[in-house]
Amino acid sequence: MDQNIVMEIGMEAIKTALILAAPILLLGLLVGLIISIIQATTQIQEQTLSFIPKIVAISLTLLLFGPWMMNVMYSFTIRLFSNIPSYIK
Repeated sequence: MDQNIVMEIGMEAIKTALILAAPILLLGLLVGLIISIIQATTQIQEQTLSFIPKIVAISLTLLLFGPWMMNVMYSFTIRLFSNIPSYIK
Protein backbone atom coordinates (compact mmCIF):
# COMPACT_ATOMS: atom_id res chain seq x y z
CA MET A 1 0.00 0.00 0.00
CA ASP A 2 1.39 3.33 -1.08
CA GLN A 3 1.56 6.40 1.13
CA ASN A 4 -0.62 8.36 -1.32
CA ILE A 5 -3.38 5.77 -1.04
CA VAL A 6 -3.34 6.00 2.75
CA MET A 7 -3.52 9.80 2.58
CA GLU A 8 -6.38 9.62 0.08
CA ILE A 9 -8.35 7.22 2.29
CA GLY A 10 -7.74 9.41 5.34
CA MET A 11 -8.81 12.58 3.55
CA GLU A 12 -11.94 10.90 2.24
CA ALA A 13 -12.77 9.65 5.75
CA ILE A 14 -12.34 13.13 7.24
CA LYS A 15 -14.42 14.69 4.46
CA THR A 16 -17.17 12.13 5.01
CA ALA A 17 -17.14 12.75 8.77
CA LEU A 18 -17.43 16.52 8.24
CA ILE A 19 -20.30 16.08 5.79
CA LEU A 20 -22.11 13.85 8.27
CA ALA A 21 -21.57 16.16 11.24
CA ALA A 22 -22.40 19.43 9.45
CA PRO A 23 -26.23 19.36 9.66
CA ILE A 24 -26.23 18.46 13.36
CA LEU A 25 -23.59 21.01 14.30
CA LEU A 26 -25.11 23.83 12.24
CA LEU A 27 -28.58 23.32 13.64
CA GLY A 28 -27.22 23.10 17.19
CA LEU A 29 -25.33 26.33 16.59
CA LEU A 30 -28.40 28.05 15.17
CA VAL A 31 -30.66 26.97 18.04
CA GLY A 32 -28.02 27.99 20.59
CA LEU A 33 -27.69 31.40 18.96
CA ILE A 34 -31.44 31.96 18.94
CA ILE A 35 -31.78 30.93 22.59
CA SER A 36 -28.83 33.18 23.52
CA ILE A 37 -30.47 36.15 21.81
CA ILE A 38 -33.73 35.43 23.63
CA GLN A 39 -31.87 35.15 26.94
CA ALA A 40 -30.02 38.40 26.31
CA THR A 41 -33.17 40.34 25.44
CA THR A 42 -35.24 39.00 28.34
CA GLN A 43 -32.29 38.98 30.76
CA ILE A 44 -33.04 35.40 31.81
CA GLN A 45 -29.66 33.90 32.73
CA GLU A 46 -30.69 30.29 33.25
CA GLN A 47 -27.95 27.96 32.00
CA THR A 48 -30.23 24.97 31.46
CA LEU A 49 -32.66 26.93 29.28
CA SER A 50 -30.60 26.38 26.13
CA PHE A 51 -29.99 22.69 26.82
CA ILE A 52 -33.51 21.32 26.17
CA PRO A 53 -34.13 23.12 22.83
CA LYS A 54 -30.71 21.99 21.57
CA ILE A 55 -31.41 18.37 22.51
CA VAL A 56 -34.80 18.50 20.82
CA ALA A 57 -33.40 20.16 17.68
CA ILE A 58 -30.51 17.70 17.41
CA SER A 59 -32.86 14.75 17.93
CA LEU A 60 -35.18 16.02 15.20
CA THR A 61 -32.20 16.59 12.92
CA LEU A 62 -31.04 13.01 13.48
CA LEU A 63 -34.53 11.74 12.69
CA LEU A 64 -34.74 13.88 9.57
CA PHE A 65 -31.21 13.37 8.23
CA GLY A 66 -30.63 9.87 9.65
CA PRO A 67 -31.45 7.94 6.45
CA TRP A 68 -29.25 10.26 4.39
CA MET A 69 -26.40 9.92 6.89
CA MET A 70 -26.67 6.14 6.83
CA ASN A 71 -26.64 6.20 3.03
CA VAL A 72 -23.47 8.33 3.01
CA MET A 73 -21.76 6.02 5.53
CA TYR A 74 -22.92 2.93 3.61
CA SER A 75 -21.61 4.22 0.27
CA PHE A 76 -18.28 5.21 1.86
CA THR A 77 -17.89 1.75 3.39
CA ILE A 78 -18.84 -0.04 0.17
CA ARG A 79 -16.37 2.09 -1.79
CA LEU A 80 -13.64 1.41 0.73
CA PHE A 81 -14.20 -2.36 0.79
CA SER A 82 -14.62 -2.67 -2.99
CA ASN A 83 -11.29 -0.90 -3.56
CA ILE A 84 -9.29 -3.18 -1.24
CA PRO A 85 -7.89 -5.26 -4.18
CA SER A 86 -6.63 -2.08 -5.86
CA TYR A 87 -5.03 -0.94 -2.61
CA ILE A 88 -3.11 -4.17 -2.23
CA LYS A 89 -2.02 -4.39 -5.88
